[in-house]
Amino acid sequence: MGSFSDYAAAFGSNPGFLNWASFAPLSASVLSEVAADAEMLSTGRPAAFTLSRERIQEARGLVAELLGAPARLDDVTLQPSTTHGLMHAFYGLRGTVLASPAEFPSVSHTLDRAAKASAGGLTPRWIEPAHTFVTPEAVAEALDDEVTALAVSHVDFRTGYRTDLAALRDVLGPDRLLIVDAAQSFGVVDADYLVADVVAGHGYKWLRAGRGTGFAWFSARARERIEPVLSGFGGVEGGELVLDEIAPPAASAQAYTVNFPDSLAVARLATALRDVRDAGVPAIEEAIRATWTRSSRSPHGTACPC
Repeated sequence: MGSFSDYAAAFGSNPGFLNWASFAPLSASVLSEVAADAEMLSTGRPAAFTLSRERIQEARGLVAELLGAPARLDDVTLQPSTTHGLMHAFYGLRGTVLASPAEFPSVSHTLDRAAKASAGGLTPRWIEPAHTFVTPEAVAEALDDEVTALAVSHVDFRTGYRTDLAALRDVLGPDRLLIVDAAQSFGVVDADYLVADVVAGHGYKWLRAGRGTGFAWFSARARERIEPVLSGFGGVEGGELVLDEIAPPAASAQAYTVNFPDSLAVARLATALRDVRDAGVPAIEEAIRATWTRSSRSPHGTACPC
């Protein structure tokens, strides 16, 4: 079992690096672990492929644990990026979706493209709240019976503004979906993510796992309403390769999968998630908050999920 001091010791970036809202340097533990996995995969031994499959389960389990749902591993799917997870949500959704055009393009562009491909089945309703902050009040003003979902970033990438997920859930009520881009918060913000229905995130920011390490969580309610239209051969039950027949999408979140994930990306993600789990998200959040509070101002292009 690791500790916060072990987690802190894994930082190898130069002092003063503040571009976490864009990209985080890989952690020392991630570098070490992925090198070992790469060497194992280079051997061609059967054990290497067994290890790769185990890594997938480990990463999915750790995502579920950090979301607060350790027993719901089947709700988690690994993705190449946050955008891929949101694509699965938007392309399979119908109705009117609230979102701000000031959101990071993983939300705004993906929602727009999905709507244009839906033949009128999906309609964005763009809201422009004050200071671009998607507050419960701004959402309440835009609601009507046509709205089926809200798509929002948990933490704004420009300012560090954190949306109140529980308050948004209260405003939306139980019958509308809450779709959350958690790329700027996952691993450093202790929040009740389970009030959402879809949570998409990525490991290349605060998790320090590099690109290719995305994931998405789909609640049972989300899976009832979101058609897995982008489901590929990796999205069948059990994630097994099916030949000579057309298998239906899995009943679990595995349905929202196109292909099998990159083995080394999964190794990086699993290692980073394990480090965060062992250090404790509340301890990490407090350390960031304390550091940010001591700073006199926010440099351009950075954000603090405080």
